[in-house]
Amino acid sequence: MCICMSLLQWENCLPGNSLTAAFHLLKLQARLPEARVIYCSATGASEPRNMGYMIRLGLWGAGTCFPDFQNFLVALEKGGVGALELVAMDMKARGMYVCRTLSYKGAEFEVIEAPLEAEMEAMYKKAAELWAELRVELLSASAFHSNDKPNPSQLWRMYWSSHQRFFRHMCMSAKVPVTVRLAKQALKEDKCVVIGLQSTGEARTEEAVTKYGLELDDFVSGPRELLLKFVEENYPLPEKPEPLQGDESVKELQRKRHSATPGVSLKGRVRKVAKWEPASDGESDEESDTDSGPESTESDDEFQICEICSSEEERKKLLQCSCCGKLVHPACLVPPITDLVPEKWSCYSCKEKTDEYMQARRAYIEELLKRYEQALQRKSKILDIIRSLDLPNNPLDDIIDQLGGPDKVAEMTGRRGMLVRASGGKGVTYQARNTKEVTMEMVNMHEKQLFMDGKKLVAIISEAGSAGVSLQADRRAVNQKRRVHLTLELPWSADRAIQQFGRTHRSNQASAPEYRILFTNLGGERRFASIVAKRLESLGALTQGDRRAGPSLSAYNYDSSYGKKALMVMYRGIMEQDNLPVVPPGCSSEKPETIQDFITKAKAALVSVGIVRDTVLGNGKDNGKFSGRIVDSDMHDVGRFLNRLLGLPPDIQNRLFELFISILDVLIQNARIEGNLDSGIVDMKANIIELQGNPKTVHVDQMSGASTVLFTFTLDRGITWESASSMLNEKKKDGLGSASDGFYESKREWLGRRHFVLAFESSASGMFKIVRPAVGESVREMSLAELKNKYRRISLLEKACRGWEDEYELSSKQCMHGPNCKLGNFCTVGRRIQEVNVLGGLILPVWGTIEKALSKQARLSHRRLRVVRLETTADNQRIVGLLVPNAAVETVLQDLTWVQDIED
Repeated sequence: MCICMSLLQWENCLPGNSLTAAFHLLKLQARLPEARVIYCSATGASEPRNMGYMIRLGLWGAGTCFPDFQNFLVALEKGGVGALELVAMDMKARGMYVCRTLSYKGAEFEVIEAPLEAEMEAMYKKAAELWAELRVELLSASAFHSNDKPNPSQLWRMYWSSHQRFFRHMCMSAKVPVTVRLAKQALKEDKCVVIGLQSTGEARTEEAVTKYGLELDDFVSGPRELLLKFVEENYPLPEKPEPLQGDESVKELQRKRHSATPGVSLKGRVRKVAKWEPASDGESDEESDTDSGPESTESDDEFQICEICSSEEERKKLLQCSCCGKLVHPACLVPPITDLVPEKWSCYSCKEKTDEYMQARRAYIEELLKRYEQALQRKSKILDIIRSLDLPNNPLDDIIDQLGGPDKVAEMTGRRGMLVRASGGKGVTYQARNTKEVTMEMVNMHEKQLFMDGKKLVAIISEAGSAGVSLQADRRAVNQKRRVHLTLELPWSADRAIQQFGRTHRSNQASAPEYRILFTNLGGERRFASIVAKRLESLGALTQGDRRAGPSLSAYNYDSSYGKKALMVMYRGIMEQDNLPVVPPGCSSEKPETIQDFITKAKAALVSVGIVRDTVLGNGKDNGKFSGRIVDSDMHDVGRFLNRLLGLPPDIQNRLFELFISILDVLIQNARIEGNLDSGIVDMKANIIELQGNPKTVHVDQMSGASTVLFTFTLDRGITWESASSMLNEKKKDGLGSASDGFYESKREWLGRRHFVLAFESSASGMFKIVRPAVGESVREMSLAELKNKYRRISLLEKACRGWEDEYELSSKQCMHGPNCKLGNFCTVGRRIQEVNVLGGLILPVWGTIEKALSKQARLSHRRLRVVRLETTADNQRIVGLLVPNAAVETVLQDLTWVQDIED
């Protein structure tokens, strides 16, 4: 028997999320210990934690260097993307892993910036200001109505989620003009167009139609309806008080306030005592009670005492207050009562007290009602402001309308109806997407067929309506025109991004698609790319053993360890706790007031989006003042920063984002120089790469028979004088050089010698690439000011030639620290010819052993597990494996030998 089911199918048929499905898969495997298992997945594992149910792979557990999955996961997280790539290659080496992915050969990827037009920028700025004002209004209202609904935490969750969706819709709307232009251009080039969205705003369209009717003046604005719905449902209102019901309320109040019993006269009490006799032995308790009860009551009611004159009178001649229960003669009252009194009569004293209370209560209820009406007026005013705000139309309806309407555009979404421009051109009408011939369940498949038959050359797909839809240039279809896939909105996960890209990229296609990924020039929108970029790198690493497999958005991966550190540095600089490592955009180091002005604006911007929070200082002279602070959980939260950044006006938004990116670049550059940068598999490049001798087998896996091999390479990184001169001459010949290009020597001596470099201007204006005799082109570029501060230009080529060649020769024998370096031959800093040791083949079984051996090294950069790729220059032999520092080779080999002896 063979059972084949993917994790996705388990998720669909089991309640809960993927964790629930994985748990049930683990239970199934435990109950079938003899069953053979094949794990199949459409996207592999986009994250290492998604491999948790693959227990039969033997990567963790008994007999491995990882006792359980948690240890395996921690090791991969410490190893970074490079470790994920090694896992994929390791499984392939053991013969347990097969991955077949459709090649992206022929597919074109291009990231297109869609700058905000002037009108859209004005809309965006006003919307950002409105959200900031709304936040202040909600803070005030929620503080004033603190005891009323809604729950403050629930209110702010709804606020920030609506805030993010609102500005995401604004970003989509800003890309509509560029999308329409690119689509029309592709149609002119005899291609067809697929436009990818995630959300279509169908719910808001249908709500607006329900509210305004089937005929409207123009398309519905998705952002406006979203904001209106949020305010209508979540604006804090006090509870509306119920008005008093006239006299009935007075009577009810009187009954509640007093429960006094009327007094009994002396005659009545004496008569009651006289009437009482002890029961005889033959009489029951019930009989005694029955006989004496009515007579007692009669005696009580017969004579009562007037509370005013204290004289005894028959009960029926006295008036009893319905509030306090007192009995009085009508004539004893001042003024006396001569007329008939109502059944529920109140004495003058109770009436005065009740009237006073009721007056106060009416005043209180009137105040509550006034408070409620004022809050209602505030809410109504906000709604009116939102309705009057100029906001863009729903992007989906707008695009369809500008590209020819439903007759020209195939729509595959989850919505049931759409807004269509009226035949006269004035106004729009709502109509169902299906017809009499096509049911609602089949409308997306019908639209897909129209596109594949070439009857419609533009298709719009959303996540909700395109599941299982193939839109590639299939050789069997009538429409075999090349697809231009415009991605207006990236999904939240890499899995879904790959699935959306795969709609137009399948097997048996006549041509590969052109992908155009659109971004606005708003810094905050990079949030959506950041999530996908991070997942795409992991996905490519785990499935192909190469983070660069498939579409690359690595430039947008900001949610990394370096991104978190850059954010903390920026926050501390803005809060004036530390100095900023770079000059903020639009500022000058020569004008400190510009930097201070930026910090003030940046702080105000962060306050407006809730990142800088106000705290009341309650001690000493600062009592009652407010001090801004950023909570610890926000200091490293890149996602929250990019989310909130969207709600700022474009100018300050982009300046803050540029500052963040500048600090991130500095941190990455420093990490690269120090050798601590985790960039996955690092390509080690040199002019000459040679393999020394035969590879040495250092470990053999008992289960698979695969081996771990030590490769030793010789790298020559130097640049000869002839090569350096040719580089400079080519720059001058092409006319790309600057007046500052040329050879330089250091102003300071190092160990009695001066160093020589070749500097020429790079593509980044004002920055210069540096080429050295010993190590070739440097990773770090220099500004012209730094270059002139450290070096002086050499006018005589003969002098430059002598110095260059001397340094070239000397660097082959020693490092830049000279012959007395503490590390001796193990030091590679500034050494032209160096020896590199790489462990290749099977790595996972000995991962822990290698990690333990490297942890004993003196230098911090030698303790990290680094995955490298080398290709020999003579025979193009490519080796991928773990880099073993020269100083650690002996320790690693000893530990591996010890492990092998134990296994043998």
